Amino acid sequence: MLHHGRTVTSSTNSEEDGDMPLKSASDILFTERMKMNFKEWRDAIASKPMVDNHLSGNIKCGSGQFQTVFFKMRPAIILNGFSSHQLKLIQQVLRKNFRDLIFVCTFGEDDTSEKKVVYSDTDEDRILLMKDVQEDLLKNREERIKSAIGIRHVIDLLSSERKLIVGHSCFLDIAQVYSKFVRPLPSSIKEFALSFHKFFPHIADTRHLMSVNQAVQKLMKHKSKSLSSAFLLLCPASYSSVEKPSSHSPVTIEVEGDETMSSRFISGAKHEAGYDAYMTGCIFAQLCAYLGIQFEQFSPLDNLATNTKLQKHINFLSPSWNSGTVLDLSTGMETPDPGYTRRYPAAVYDNIVVIWGFLSKVRPKEIKDCICKVFGSGSVTTVFSIDSTAALVQFKKQESVNDFLDLKAVLERADSAISILHPLSTILEGGQTRAAKYDTYRDICSSSESKYLFADQAEAVCATSKNQLIENVDGNLISDVLDGVALASVTEEDGIIPSSKNQNVAEATC
Repeated sequence: MLHHGRTVTSSTNSEEDGDMPLKSASDILFTERMKMNFKEWRDAIASKPMVDNHLSGNIKCGSGQFQTVFFKMRPAIILNGFSSHQLKLIQQVLRKNFRDLIFVCTFGEDDTSEKKVVYSDTDEDRILLMKDVQEDLLKNREERIKSAIGIRHVIDLLSSERKLIVGHSCFLDIAQVYSKFVRPLPSSIKEFALSFHKFFPHIADTRHLMSVNQAVQKLMKHKSKSLSSAFLLLCPASYSSVEKPSSHSPVTIEVEGDETMSSRFISGAKHEAGYDAYMTGCIFAQLCAYLGIQFEQFSPLDNLATNTKLQKHINFLSPSWNSGTVLDLSTGMETPDPGYTRRYPAAVYDNIVVIWGFLSKVRPKEIKDCICKVFGSGSVTTVFSIDSTAALVQFKKQESVNDFLDLKAVLERADSAISILHPLSTILEGGQTRAAKYDTYRDICSSSESKYLFADQAEAVCATSKNQLIENVDGNLISDVLDGVALASVTEEDGIIPSSKNQNVAEATC
């Protein structure tokens, strides 16, 4: 695009470049001196015949900065030692006074630019010269692009060869590859799956393969499916000093090493890219053995991606570690994962409150404990920490969301001992804590604003008024609660016990 849109090489006769005003005496003297030097050199060139692409006599020029060479079999001058401003003045001198002298910019073997003035006595020869320069310039730019390309070659080769790509929980990995080497990520997961499948038609996720074999399921029961945990469980022969593979390691993995490295990788180097790839490969080999694939029967020309025992299990990925679904890349459809055991409760967005702006770092357990002291031990389903400044709290009941927001507003408006000694003071300390429903959280995340911490992101998106961030609270509710409720005792089982004076007040507001 740069080559076709704006060419560095330009002719001295181009009328597109405007003349530079000669304001200083030094510019005027420089242009006059260049005019005389170029005329002297041009006249000497024109008066001496050419013999075997060389001048029949030596050319002497008044300027020591001129060095006569040949460029494309034409006499030329290499312009050394001139500033960029002086080079612009030289181009102006040539454009206005010399039709047969052409300024060109080329690149040498070491990729450095070279400025030259070339003698060309006919219009036909000038056109041919500029064509040659353009071709050289394009070739140089193509070589520079090729030399700058690195992993792009690998991605293109893997795609063109339709290689089997193996990963462990690799949905985010392929999303990164797609966004960097294919195109920007689409808005829907189906469009992404179908588009990526065209470039990489064979993807095997070892996390998914663990759930398709009963023997592996039994082995992995109640075990973490993280990469390092699966490697330690499925591939003991890869890190153990035992030479023979165990009953759960039917494939022996051999790794070449030099005198500075062991012939086997050691465990504990997880999260290093090369070692993670090694662990993924080891796990994949073991899982293939559990599926009945015998590598010793394969030839180098066999394509593992077309193996009938493996083919029905590839191109299935989990969109996230806790989604409970499987994405079929070939169709773009999500289906429930039959082997999924939910470790965390499903998200119910109407039951979720986002809290941010803590005065000090509060752990999720502390947030849950202080809320449960008020609403009851089973009132909070889960607390998810966004970062050190914010967290998502999911209540068991939907009505608890409004109760929590109302109670927060009451405590913040009250200036009494109850607001200081209240269990929620753990998260409301400092008066800067904000809370809102899940819709507000969604709006904050979808904003074009981009801040490192969620609290800063929220402040950049939302209005500064607290009343715009929380549910509107009836002013009478404050007086009703504070006037009718004494400082109550707290039990771990039932939360705050309301006083008999205000038994009709909801437990949450108490």
